[in-house]
Amino acid sequence: MSSSPQMGTAVLVHGAWADGYCWSNVILPLKSKGFAVTCAPIPLTSFEDDASALQRVIERTSGPVILVGHAYAGSVIAAVHDDRVKSLVCIAALAPDEGETVADVFYRAAPHPKAPQLSPDAHGVIWMPEDGFSQAVAHHASSDQWHIMAAVQRPISVNCIQRKVPTPAWKTKPSWFLLAEEDRMILPDTQRFMAERMGANIRSHKVDHTPMHTAPEPVVDIILEAAQSTPAK
Repeated sequence: MSSSPQMGTAVLVHGAWADGYCWSNVILPLKSKGFAVTCAPIPLTSFEDDASALQRVIERTSGPVILVGHAYAGSVIAAVHDDRVKSLVCIAALAPDEGETVADVFYRAAPHPKAPQLSPDAHGVIWMPEDGFSQAVAHHASSDQWHIMAAVQRPISVNCIQRKVPTPAWKTKPSWFLLAEEDRMILPDTQRFMAERMGANIRSHKVDHTPMHTAPEPVVDIILEAAQSTPAK
């Protein structure tokens, strides 16, 4: 897989209850801006499995890489330490610090009143209730999109959110954070706390938890800003 000489490769990493298709509205716009684009399929089986899966995708690229993570994947992109990764872009993401778990930051504050009740099933995986998509995950999306998201969802294992994370890459690499002001899954105050702790370049927008679906333009813009601000060498 070859990277674009202009912008490098944008590696897009989905979060819980999703797969690479969640980036469908930003892939072609990124390619039109001069990026090579690939979506990293992470299994959502454990934090270690997900970080390893991302590393394997990075190994398939050449040249400079920008890692983009949505929600849970904010923790995953920060777990990879690769010299070709030039910057990290978090989209309404979770960014635990060293020794914290994803659950620590997700449950930092009381949930939004319309946030879904989440608990693991007998197999230790967490499914999103169907009305969770319309009420909290993508409340700006159409009803057709809610039904599709619910039908294709992939559950996340508790092993993903209860493992203490290693030293995150954002301590040494430049980072950007799209803060979703109308997020009902990860509260905006929690996002700001994490983004400021990271020292990230914060771009705040009136979007829901999944702007890749409902407001792709600011997602493309922040990725482009990160690429233009970090030399592709």
